[in-house]
Amino acid sequence: MQVKIFGCAIECLDTTTITIELSLEKGHHRVISGLADDAVKESLARIEAAVNHSGFFVPESKMVYNLHPAAMRKSGAHLDLPMAIALLAASGQVLNKTRLDQFLFAGELSLDGSIQPVQGALSLVLHGWKEKFGGVVVPFANVEEAALVTKIPVYGVNSLEETVQFLNGQVEIKPYIIDTRKLFYTGQNEFDIDYSDVRGQGHAVRAMEIAAAGSHNAIMIGPPGSGKSMIAQRLNTILPPLSLNEALEVTRIKNICGEKDVIKGLVNRRPFVSGHYSISVPGLIGGGSVIMPGLITKAHNGVLFLDELAEYSRGAIESVRIPLETGEIKVTRSMKTVSFPASFILLAATNPCPCGYFNHVTRTCSCSPKAIQKYLNKISGPLLDRLDLCVEVMSVSASELTDETPSESSSAIRERVISAREIQTKRFRSHDGVHNNSQMTPPLIKKYCHIEADAAELLISAIQHMQLSGRAHNRIMKVSRTIADLEHCETIRFCHVSEAIGYRSLDKESWIAAAATKEKKVRTSKHIFKIA
Repeated sequence: MQVKIFGCAIECLDTTTITIELSLEKGHHRVISGLADDAVKESLARIEAAVNHSGFFVPESKMVYNLHPAAMRKSGAHLDLPMAIALLAASGQVLNKTRLDQFLFAGELSLDGSIQPVQGALSLVLHGWKEKFGGVVVPFANVEEAALVTKIPVYGVNSLEETVQFLNGQVEIKPYIIDTRKLFYTGQNEFDIDYSDVRGQGHAVRAMEIAAAGSHNAIMIGPPGSGKSMIAQRLNTILPPLSLNEALEVTRIKNICGEKDVIKGLVNRRPFVSGHYSISVPGLIGGGSVIMPGLITKAHNGVLFLDELAEYSRGAIESVRIPLETGEIKVTRSMKTVSFPASFILLAATNPCPCGYFNHVTRTCSCSPKAIQKYLNKISGPLLDRLDLCVEVMSVSASELTDETPSESSSAIRERVISAREIQTKRFRSHDGVHNNSQMTPPLIKKYCHIEADAAELLISAIQHMQLSGRAHNRIMKVSRTIADLEHCETIRFCHVSEAIGYRSLDKESWIAAAATKEKKVRTSKHIFKIA
């Protein structure tokens, strides 16, 4: 007798329906065709033990399993359950075979017949909905995560015996229903950290507000202990809340990566992912013998923080450039290309020199100009050119540290950020793929960045004296547009351009020039640009 059962292959974020065909014939062999890996081949022993321990029988027949599509490699233990159901259906132990083609099955079997959780249940249910299955049967341990997709019935089962009884109509299992809205909003705006904890770094916090408002990438340069990491870690406390679709994307990525905290529940906060400079290129962009997402994808819809940027390998730094422009990363292994989403804010930090104290107020830098230049040359020029905001973070004085005056809270800053994002959403609603100022193309800059005459003169002067590239000019315009949005100004004014120029004063060329003479060549205040 032959039967067909449907499972799902999960490879990173890609899913494919697997049709499991089983034929019982004369003989005693066990055969699996269709490029099954060792985990799938070993499932035969698990399945037969689980069938016996669940009160069913294994027929004395030759079993030929065919996993379609045959040319696609199948891996993982989540095909245990559908293969076991196929065996029981072919041997007549599943009585109601008319329901079998309605469901997508997934689950790993234990020898006693219990069903263990699997990774990627959310991806599997999304696939079942897209492929128009009538329902998805998953391990009960995965049911809360799987039920986040409310457009398809999700059934949670604890054992092989319970699954067969459900298919035979002997027990009723109702679709698992959760209140996704309640999960989504619970604790969404609650954080253990806040910008009110930061002392004496108003300029840097202001830069973070601009970065959040326009989704701009940024780098902070300053000595050790100046608060760069503290400022960075609070960036996602002022970002706009995730939409429900964004939350599902983030939850799906975290689940594929096997992060235990999202097996039960919805991730409703933007991720903040921090990397260490010893990380490999595959660890950053994804890859490996079994292709898995890297830090870039884990930071999707959130923040990727790279501390001590100058210490990263050249390959790792260069690998960040493409996803910054495209919003995705493609990894090719063994003639297969996998695409991962990678839309994030890059926030980097670095010391100004090897010793860390160049341009320090009280401590003397021991580095030669050549050593400073060599240190900063580790940072890719093209990458630095793609960072909209370059922020100098100075050390904090003792009086500032002990000042009891409360700093502005993250919630107050976040209100302004959300308001500015709403302006951008309205502005770009007719432009597909553009949602914020940082994504503007040159034609959109020309269309939406109306600049006053004195501001235009200031920009021309800055470009000439600071020897800025055309890309740097566009980024100044984007940042100026965001600053104007924060103030609800339709046109870009002198003060907006002046502040935006101030965030380019730490371009590598300017910084190295300052190191060579041990004094700054260009200084900017918040509202006045001047050449020293």
